Amino acid sequence: MPRKFLIDTDTASDDAVALLMALRWPDVEVVAITVVVGNVALDQCLKNALYTAEMAGKVVPVYPGVQQPLVRKHISGDWFHGKDGMGNMFYPDPQEPPQTQHAVAAIIDTIRANPGIEVVTLGPLTNIALALRQAPDIVPLVSRCVVMGGAANAVGNVTPAAEYNIWVDPEAAQIVFQSGLPIEMVGWELCRKEANLMRDEMEMVRGFNTPLATFAMDCNRRALEACYEQSLDPGLGLADPVAMAIALDPTICTRKSQHRVMIETQSELTRGMTVVDEIDVAHDDRNRDTWQPLSVTGPNVTVCWEIDIPRWKEALYSVLR
Repeated sequence: MPRKFLIDTDTASDDAVALLMALRWPDVEVVAITVVVGNVALDQCLKNALYTAEMAGKVVPVYPGVQQPLVRKHISGDWFHGKDGMGNMFYPDPQEPPQTQHAVAAIIDTIRANPGIEVVTLGPLTNIALALRQAPDIVPLVSRCVVMGGAANAVGNVTPAAEYNIWVDPEAAQIVFQSGLPIEMVGWELCRKEANLMRDEMEMVRGFNTPLATFAMDCNRRALEACYEQSLDPGLGLADPVAMAIALDPTICTRKSQHRVMIETQSELTRGMTVVDEIDVAHDDRNRDTWQPLSVTGPNVTVCWEIDIPRWKEALYSVLR
């Protein structure tokens, strides 16, 4: 029996590659794709998800979700991904229409209908937070929830402290991280430096001469430029595909541990920071006079610290060849 995935995405260039990986993976069935506002406006994210599914040769129900974060103004990442979210390629309209059911209802229904399903989130957590608010009974039905988001005691990519997906809607992230879901946090730092797709590797991918390989490289043209402008990284950072690789093959994460992870929602300086209690100081009674931990009382997240870089890249290549 194939493993069943529900993927929640703000589909832009790296999300598209992650979707390709899941849709083409041999033992995985993507039963639903739900779309949330994030990298670009919701309508564009929806179009990108539908077009990517068509590129993968799959017909999967795609559901439109929320158009704004829970309490904050939406701020897009189109400077990074291109105005269309897809490297300014401006692909044609997809042939398949989206579903009419709202993504939040679809998340609830899909999880209830598929106990043991694995959830992978590639964007802000607004859809997931609203589903959990409406239907907390879905929590024990999820076997894994792989979250591409945050930065585990590392620098951010939208502020010095925060990664974009969490920063865009920290209130939603707080709800999800405190919900009891079996969260595996894959921070953006895991796609950096040696985990970048280097220029010779990108040329190798283009050399596969397949439509999917060309699509994956073309839609990330703007992201390649942005990675250098922002971080001085040597190649293309693919945060969502790294998270998807771990969702598809958990052994690609070579070092992980469970910790309290709290989301900062009050400070503008550190808004959206994923505060990882790596050495369990929140449990230390000697700190009570100076600091009181928030409502997280024990380890609530499995944090991935290191990955097998050659195997992550091979997972990507295997679906693009």
